[in-house]
Amino acid sequence: MRIAIGSDHRGFAHKTRLATMLGEQGHEVLDCGCPGTESADYPDAAFCVAEAVAQGRCARGILICGSGIGMSIAANKVRGIRASLCIDAAAARQTVAHNDSNVLCLSGDRNTPEQAWEITQAWLGATFEGERHARRVQKICAYEDAHNRRGPERRPGPAGPGG
Repeated sequence: MRIAIGSDHRGFAHKTRLATMLGEQGHEVLDCGCPGTESADYPDAAFCVAEAVAQGRCARGILICGSGIGMSIAANKVRGIRASLCIDAAAARQTVAHNDSNVLCLSGDRNTPEQAWEITQAWLGATFEGERHARRVQKICAYEDAHNRRGPERRPGPAGPGG
């Protein structure tokens, strides 16, 4: 399987280890950065991985930042992406089975390298169950299609609403 992988500086160690282990399993890995432990902006890697998956250049994607939250938010802005932050193997299996997740997000700070590998293996080994879950995923896709065609919306600034 071709898998895109990316991180910011706080996820770099996990990314490097996961990429090596995935390669040893026979997966082809597309490295979307970052190149080292110097400060890097998580959206850069998130968009690279998400676009590779959305465009069909990779079957799945994996993203790692400090918490995994920023990567999840950024990747989910790309049409067709269902990025899921997973904290354990059970969540990883369920997000594929029920949500047809195509991008896995991990925490470089809260997961050990061993936990990150266990979560990744569970996620890659899971399959989408379809049926009632397919109906729900289709509703998400329909909403995304209907609402992503509009122009830019007014958004609160960095301070948030009323800030």
